Amino acid sequence: MTTIGTPLSRHATKVMLLGSGELGKEVIIALQRLGVETIAVDRYPNAPGHQVAHHARTVVMSDPALLRELIEHEKPDLVVPEIEAIATPMLEVLEATGVVRVIPTARAARLTMDREGIRRLAAESLGLPTSPYKFCDSLVELQAAIDGDGAGGQGIGYPCIVKPVMSSSGKGQSKIDGPADVQAAWDHAMAGGRVSHGRVIVEGFIDFDYEITLLTVRAKNAEGSIDTHFCEPVGHVQVNGDYVESWQPHPMSATALQQAQHIAKTVTDDLGMELDGKPSGLGLFGVELFVKGDMVWFSEVSPRPHDTGLVTLTTQWQSEFELHARAILGLPVNTALRNPGASAVIYGGVEAKGIVFDGVDDALRVPGTDIRLFGKPESFIKRRMGVALAAHADIEQARVNAKLAASKVKPRMA
Repeated sequence: MTTIGTPLSRHATKVMLLGSGELGKEVIIALQRLGVETIAVDRYPNAPGHQVAHHARTVVMSDPALLRELIEHEKPDLVVPEIEAIATPMLEVLEATGVVRVIPTARAARLTMDREGIRRLAAESLGLPTSPYKFCDSLVELQAAIDGDGAGGQGIGYPCIVKPVMSSSGKGQSKIDGPADVQAAWDHAMAGGRVSHGRVIVEGFIDFDYEITLLTVRAKNAEGSIDTHFCEPVGHVQVNGDYVESWQPHPMSATALQQAQHIAKTVTDDLGMELDGKPSGLGLFGVELFVKGDMVWFSEVSPRPHDTGLVTLTTQWQSEFELHARAILGLPVNTALRNPGASAVIYGGVEAKGIVFDGVDDALRVPGTDIRLFGKPESFIKRRMGVALAAHADIEQARVNAKLAASKVKPRMA
């Protein structure tokens, strides 16, 4: 039996989110609807989640001492990492000493905070199909990884993809088509990483038909053990690794869907394990996969709601944020689709603080649409400032409507 206390009382159930952007904001709202006291933490003030949580804290979460001080002071029941740039070794210490429970586990947070940990787990420990890859610490190593070692060692070859080992939303990612692109790709990766890591992954390019996000939920059943649930596949378009539109459901062959679910369950089962081998990790995971015909390759996984899953705000009975909130609290979940739909990103378009948005009324006149403006205090030209949602029985029409609605919202300087 799950018991939830009253917020702002000594019996409160307290959940701390480490990272309070637009995804964290939606998780906070879902938690509050279930009577949870919420603590929103981010590196800058007035982040989206700060604006709706019971408590807002501004902390450099990559500083282990500051992170420990915050958690010991606030005494949350659960800590929910929502971004990569967190001092995860400190979370492991705090979890191991019984100070706090980390969602899904501190180990999962550490492994998935950089691409090296999760890629080695998926390919080398779990034997899941992935693109060929190598890790590089310098421009010279990157060139050698692509070309081979000259003594028969196989190189990745062209085209290939270069990413910082730690970044989010596609930042620092490039496709290399030939030798002339290598220097620019290295420089872009160094500028786009979450921290000054100086390390990249170079991946062989997979000529896939499409890519999906398979939202996978680990939740308790009535007997107290953990079941794995899958949402319908989310199709999406990314530009330089950054999500620009998504839709659900994406059609797949039965064989490909079965393989995708097998890969997703394999990796989330492992990430749900504590260091002592207990399968206790709960919550929603965004598993990214490449698909060609009936063949499926693992790409990445996030142990939290995924940006492409914003579409579930209009497609599912329980959005990915509600599913995450319910699962981490030990409550039942329902991953059923309500209706097909699509989402499209609204970009800032300007570099300014405190912008205004024109055309929201025109956007909402597009049939079957809704808008979410995230409330970010500062806009950049390519910063995601909102999303348009569209529900329609026909996926292609939903995509058209979502993009049309997004195009009618015009951010500008005040």
